[in-house]
Amino acid sequence: MATLTVFTPAYNRAHTIWRTYESLCRQSDKDFEWLVVDDGSTDNTRELVRSWLQDIQDVDENTFVGNSPEGFKVTYIWKENGGLHTGYNTAYAHAVTELIVCIDSDDWMPDDAVEKIMRCWRERGCDRYAGIMGLDFDTEGKPLGGYFPEDLKETYFLDMYIKNIHKADTKEVMRTELMKKVAPQVGFEGEKNFNPVYMLLQVCDDYPLIVLNENLCIVEYQQDDSMSRGIYRQYMNSPRSFAKLRLLEMQLKRNTPLHRLRAAVHYVSSCLIAGDKNWLRQAPRKGLVLAAWPVGFVLSRFIRHKAKQ
Repeated sequence: MATLTVFTPAYNRAHTIWRTYESLCRQSDKDFEWLVVDDGSTDNTRELVRSWLQDIQDVDENTFVGNSPEGFKVTYIWKENGGLHTGYNTAYAHAVTELIVCIDSDDWMPDDAVEKIMRCWRERGCDRYAGIMGLDFDTEGKPLGGYFPEDLKETYFLDMYIKNIHKADTKEVMRTELMKKVAPQVGFEGEKNFNPVYMLLQVCDDYPLIVLNENLCIVEYQQDDSMSRGIYRQYMNSPRSFAKLRLLEMQLKRNTPLHRLRAAVHYVSSCLIAGDKNWLRQAPRKGLVLAAWPVGFVLSRFIRHKAKQ
């Protein structure tokens, strides 16, 4: 059995997922499996993935398993459209490897990414770590947000942001058993923009990550309604999900008063947008939330305005 699962949530990305696949075929270390979670695509994603494989076995009408010509196992699972977090839930439910990493369907891995992950984990990996934190690069070969500090060997996920160590997206390779403990991420009916960072924050509040100052993923943001775009529309479309995320942030052990206040402001804003009358009763820090209410009210108005533009 492989050590790493590379999983790819996909929704109508047949025009880009081929790059993800080809980058996996070029990996210098094939100690991985590829899990494609199709979130209800209506394009030819299923047929495309199937065309790449050999020795295909149909598990059921929505799942098939095969092997790439380069020798790594591929599992394809189609599910009803439910949003990104439900794709993560499916991946964590089906993964059986020690480590797991998400590579989006519009991104790809440099040729030696798996090799770097395996080498790092063999040399430094142990039960006291949640996994590995590596870098995302843009298509011009530059690390998003720059490199990590050279002397940084390990870090807690939230510390990267509240301590202003690194502000851009990073690539987390997680211990599968830890992610299974916090999955599934339970959302709300009709809300599809519940960020799966919710599960990552839960695990990484207790465990640090090994810092790997290397490129693990090449990112090309798409000009559509992906999670990286239309944030104001996401706030409007999934307010209860964002409120739940802010509730978690207020309760994290590894936090600062300023970050808790920011989370409280966003919590109030999301509750107002959702029309949630129980916003104060369910808040873990009622004094903080009350203090945040005026700014949260203004923020909710601002979000409504921006979402209409």
